[in-house]
Amino acid sequence: MKKTGKFGLIDPRNTPSKRGESRKIAFLLILAFFICFSPLYGADNQRPPIDINLIIDGSSSLAGVQSEVNAWISSRLDQILVEGDRVTVWSAGDASRVIYSGRINGDAEKEAVKRSIRELSGSGQAADFSGALREASTRQSSSYSYTLLISASPAALSSVISGPQANLLRFSRVEEFSDWRALVVGLNLDARVRRAAAAFFGS
Repeated sequence: MKKTGKFGLIDPRNTPSKRGESRKIAFLLILAFFICFSPLYGADNQRPPIDINLIIDGSSSLAGVQSEVNAWISSRLDQILVEGDRVTVWSAGDASRVIYSGRINGDAEKEAVKRSIRELSGSGQAADFSGALREASTRQSSSYSYTLLISASPAALSSVISGPQANLLRFSRVEEFSDWRALVVGLNLDARVRRAAAAFFGS
């Protein structure tokens, strides 16, 4: 028996065609989510170069956890960076600013990325994550990007979530640590899903 909504009418959300479309959209979302948040396939699989954005808390909140953050990021970069990746590092302080930008051609460039993060010194109370995220979203030059945001300032992160740039964090995966958190952000993922859905339903 068909499910009915109010007033005995058939609920259009439960018709086979609508359920089928919902399943297709859900599948596309899951697929896009997997592509963005999987561990970049690893260096051994020789994935194609991508844009990698690192947005680091530049407020004074970073000082107490900086050594732990540096060690964690260094290990993560060793896992994900491959030759040809285009890396941009932001310091998100009172105003976000780029502290490194370049293409990875070997170990020297990898070390330069790590050094730029080690030498970052936090100051002030603000962490301009919104500005860095907004700029990163306009810099994408490859088909896929990987954006990692490090926050040691809960107040600054909360202001992004409740502000006009909240949509930039819509597709994010959070890893919690004692006094800081790492977010993998799916920048521009919603637009990619819409394009994929349009192409899928139009086929």
